[in-house]
Amino acid sequence: MNSMEVPEGQELHKLDHGAWDNPAYSGSTSRHGTLRIYTVSSVATPSDQPQPKKPEDGLQEKKHRILGFSCCLRICRCIRGLWGTALTENTAEDRELYVKTTLRELLVYIVFLVDICLLTYGMTSSSAYYYTKVMSELFLYTPSDTGVSFQTISSMADFWDFAQGPLLDSLYWTKWYNNQSLGHGSHSFIYYENLLLGVPRLRQLRVRNDSCVVPEDFREDILSCYDVYSPDKEEQLPFGSLNSTAWTYHSQNELGGSSHWGRLTSYSGGGYYLDLPGTRQASAEALRDLQEGLWLDRGTRVVFVDFSVYNANINLFCVLRLVVEFPATGGAIPSWQVRTVKLIRYVSNWDFFIIGCEIIFCIFIFYYVVEELLELRMHGLGYLSSVWNTLDLVVILLSMVAVGFHIFRTLEVNRLMGKLLEQPNTYADFEFLAFWQTQYNNMNAVNLFFAWIKIFKYISFNKTMTQLSSTLARCAKDILGFAIMFFIVFFAYAQLGYLLFGTQVENFSTFIKCIFTQFRIILGDFDYNAIDNANRILGPVYFVTYVFFVFFVLLNMFLAIINDTYSEVKEELAGQKDELQLCDLLKQGYNKTLLRLRLRKERVSDVQKVLQGGEQEIQFEDFTNTLRELGHVEGEITELTDACTRFDQDGNHILDEKEQEQMRQDPEDQRVALSAEIENLGQSIVHSPAGELTTEATTGGWVSGEEFYTLTRRVLQLEAVLEGVISQINAVGSKLKMLERKGQLASSPGMEEEQFGNTCIQL
Repeated sequence: MNSMEVPEGQELHKLDHGAWDNPAYSGSTSRHGTLRIYTVSSVATPSDQPQPKKPEDGLQEKKHRILGFSCCLRICRCIRGLWGTALTENTAEDRELYVKTTLRELLVYIVFLVDICLLTYGMTSSSAYYYTKVMSELFLYTPSDTGVSFQTISSMADFWDFAQGPLLDSLYWTKWYNNQSLGHGSHSFIYYENLLLGVPRLRQLRVRNDSCVVPEDFREDILSCYDVYSPDKEEQLPFGSLNSTAWTYHSQNELGGSSHWGRLTSYSGGGYYLDLPGTRQASAEALRDLQEGLWLDRGTRVVFVDFSVYNANINLFCVLRLVVEFPATGGAIPSWQVRTVKLIRYVSNWDFFIIGCEIIFCIFIFYYVVEELLELRMHGLGYLSSVWNTLDLVVILLSMVAVGFHIFRTLEVNRLMGKLLEQPNTYADFEFLAFWQTQYNNMNAVNLFFAWIKIFKYISFNKTMTQLSSTLARCAKDILGFAIMFFIVFFAYAQLGYLLFGTQVENFSTFIKCIFTQFRIILGDFDYNAIDNANRILGPVYFVTYVFFVFFVLLNMFLAIINDTYSEVKEELAGQKDELQLCDLLKQGYNKTLLRLRLRKERVSDVQKVLQGGEQEIQFEDFTNTLRELGHVEGEITELTDACTRFDQDGNHILDEKEQEQMRQDPEDQRVALSAEIENLGQSIVHSPAGELTTEATTGGWVSGEEFYTLTRRVLQLEAVLEGVISQINAVGSKLKMLERKGQLASSPGMEEEQFGNTCIQL
């Protein structure tokens, strides 16, 4: 044994100030039976002993390597913590960690939401509505000398009257109201502010003469037949004078056009077209030639008038398309599209601020992509089982598509503007780009809607906020079963209305319109006179029975299902134990800050303040109310109340004078014992003789500073785990008490002792 003790003592002297001696780990026992920790640096060595040597180079290098590895580990943890979410962290057993993680996610997401709101609203303008309104009133409501406006076109003659009058007058503005020239050459500035880009284009689509079959009984009287429009019946042969593009067919690829969804059907982007000249006089002559050449006849099914204008004052494009459909029934049906879009993005200071928001948006997209990949890696396909996780993917995908389209739109606008500057007398086709810009805006609107709804994912830890999702989730099966019954009745009435009133009432002219009309009837928006005039017998029967069965019966059943489920969810949430909430977390942080600033005493002092009130008996209810008035959160009040339970010997939830005295004396006894232990420990370190300490340090075991730090960290981790176990035991005890109060669990002496042991916590 002596041969083993000497090397240990020498090694202890070599470590100098980094040496610690702990008899509990070395195996030696202390004379006084208490735990001792010795530091060699605190003891003066005898003069005859050799001075400690400097640390060896190998030990120093080891320390540097450990420190470097520790720094790298901390950096990696910080980077990993950036993507820490409730799904990547172990938050199932730690309510506080779950709330903190969710709160951090919520704060980061709020910044992302603010950024996407700025981007979305940065693409719009408050002037867009008025720009659309001005252009619509000019081209749609301006009448000709005969009183024909675009909206009142009902025949081919009306179309020519409009085209040669209000259309040309509205397109070409080259003089002031006093007939002075605008001074811009041949360029037209509509309302003196809006530049006409390029030249307007007229285009028509036709159907073949043999597109339908005339019944044999009428073939002598009807020599030709033109069916409704469809791509397979489209006329592609030239006709008329053949002296321009107006009489020759061009495909959709040749024109670079796109299809159009009209009032009657969908039309292709090809056809017979004419680009109007740059002046009003030349355009009037061109239209007159078309009219005299019978450019529109029985085979014509639709005519398009396309042109675009730009207002530099507000940096907005207005792309207009006037459409006149000529159905096979005869007559004309006018319709229009006015798209006001912002195609040139970066002009003003606000636009350059939006550039910064776009950069931040891209950083957020990268951040959330990495986050989703980490969560998918940890949970696999089970990650998609949650609606919120699916919504995350939808928002990210829509955002990535928005970034891609933004780049495409910028390049395409630059190409079109360059082409227009090189050939100013050609047609500027902004229709395709305006269409996709509108779809882009619609996609951003949907994405922003989903982004706002996603906030419910991060506030679901609050009981009040979970009522909506819990109610819908619980009654989903009942609503699904009810929906089948509802739509059977609903579609039966829709077909009945279509067959009864489809030929006379516009709102019932198609089956789709019947569906929306019946939804409007539920909301109280209907035209009963139209139904009654269409069928004076079955009309009232349809209306009364539909309102009774759908509105009074089925709709109220739907509301009853939701109301009952909501009542059940609310009752369950009210009976649950209050877990750590966001307000509790914020209040705890506030109280900790006050404690650090010494502006607030610890909760032990508050308990002592309650006990020193001088009352002979203290009820638990008064005790909790007083703690609540002193600013304690519900979690702390529950812990203190459970701690006081062990002093309630008779179990009547009232502390008499004897129990109060015992409760006051218990912390005092513990404080005295702890002070004595600390004093004994200090005396053993300071007043121990040098030779005795040296001998014990030499013969005892030792640990290095790094090892002592590692052991301390492990002890702290073990303490954290034990706290989690204790909190779970307390939660189980509280639930058992709640069940016992409800009469669902029969109490027994053994169970009471178990609950008593689980819920008692010493101060």
